[in-house]
Amino acid sequence: MSILFLICAVFGGTLLLLQFLAGLIGFGGDDGSDGGVDHHLDGDVDGHDLGDGSSSSSGSTSNWLFSVLSFKSIMTAITFFGLGGKAALAYEFDELQAFGIALAFGLVTLYAVGLLMRGLYSLKADGTIRIDRTIGKTGTVYLKIPGNRSGAGKVTLTVQNRSVEYQAITANADIPTGSKVVVVAVHRPDTVEVALAPMSTETSSAENTSHV
Repeated sequence: MSILFLICAVFGGTLLLLQFLAGLIGFGGDDGSDGGVDHHLDGDVDGHDLGDGSSSSSGSTSNWLFSVLSFKSIMTAITFFGLGGKAALAYEFDELQAFGIALAFGLVTLYAVGLLMRGLYSLKADGTIRIDRTIGKTGTVYLKIPGNRSGAGKVTLTVQNRSVEYQAITANADIPTGSKVVVVAVHRPDTVEVALAPMSTETSSAENTSHV
């Protein structure tokens, strides 16, 4: 039994050390590079998933199970199983008691590291741009928007501190390039409905009055 505990401690500890060194070197790092205007959109409109409508509870269960049974948590549990068993034998517990103590060490460690990894995972920022978050945002017309929903132009907006570009329609008159608009609705995963921003409307009225 002492040999088993020693093997577990050495095996698990070695793999944890190798994983740590691999992380320092840069293996398995996330490539967060992203530049320019973001044209990639997710499938959410008005907060509803456009996918197959699978249950969020099953997704949460899967994420929890994955976090608990991650490579790091399993290797840590094996390491502490070995260390706990060796410590129990050192305090002159019999082999059966030592095995029980080692198993308890391993399970507690597995659960604790799983909780830690899940907490760290939940802190990761979600960089996906959700189109429903554009409602109420002010942007600039990049390509003229035909009036009466007769066609689509383009607008640029700042969402989640990123510059994004969407197709845009309007129920009002044509909106020329460079105009300030506000998003009033979402029609498709890549199309928003806009109207002239209040400031732009006042400016247009003033210009019309001056011409009269």
